[in-house]
Amino acid sequence: MTGIDENYEPDRAGRLLRTERDALIPLLRAAPDEAYEIRTCCPGWTVRHVLAHCGSALMRVVESRFEEGVYSPESNERDIAERADWSNSRVVDELERGMTEAGPILAAAKGMLDGVALGEWVHAGDVREAWGKPGAYGGEGLADALVLLERFSRSAHAAAALPPLHADVDGRDEPLALGVPDGKRPPARYIGDAPTLVRLCAGRPLTGTRYELAGVTEKELCLFG
Repeated sequence: MTGIDENYEPDRAGRLLRTERDALIPLLRAAPDEAYEIRTCCPGWTVRHVLAHCGSALMRVVESRFEEGVYSPESNERDIAERADWSNSRVVDELERGMTEAGPILAAAKGMLDGVALGEWVHAGDVREAWGKPGAYGGEGLADALVLLERFSRSAHAAAALPPLHADVDGRDEPLALGVPDGKRPPARYIGDAPTLVRLCAGRPLTGTRYELAGVTEKELCLFG
C-alpha cells in the first residue's frame, strides 16, 4: 500500500470500530424489529441485510476466513442468506463481537485490512441515513475514518483507482490528498464538508449536500465499486 505510512497507527482501524461500536450498538438495541426492514441506500439491502453483512465481514477477519472470492457480491449475499433465520438480536450480537475483537487482527495486518474497518464505518452511516438519524458518515470516528480513506484511496485494494484529489475539508487545516498522482492530470479539487466527501468516495446519495468539485466527475470518485 502506498500513502502516509510514516504516520501510520496500527490501531487506528480497530479504534474506529470500537468508537463506532459504542455509538451504534445502543442505537440498534433500542430499535424495534420493524426498523430492521427499512430499505437502505445499498441496492436490495434492508438495515438487517447491511448489519448481517457487517457482522459476517468482521467475523471473517476475527476467524481468518479469507477463501477465494471473499467480499465479492456473491460472497456477501451468501453470508447474509446464512443469517436469514437469526433473530435481529443475534445479528447485532455478532456485529458487536466483530467490532470488539477485530482490532488486533487489523493492526497485525499493517494496513492490508483497514478497508474493512472503513467499509464497516460507512455502512453504519447507511443505517443512520435509513433511520433518519443524525451523524451519518460523521460522528466521533470521523477523524480516523478520513485518515483511512486517504490511505485506502491510494491502495491496490480499492475497487477503483481514484484520480489524484486535493480535498479542502471544512474544519481541517491541511487538505486531504487522495488518490495517486499519475503525471497525466493535475489533482482535482474538492471543497466542502467531510461527510459529503465520504458520500462521494463511497458512492452514496448526495441529495441535500453542497460542495465544489473540479477536475473530476462524481463517478470517478467512487472507491467501493
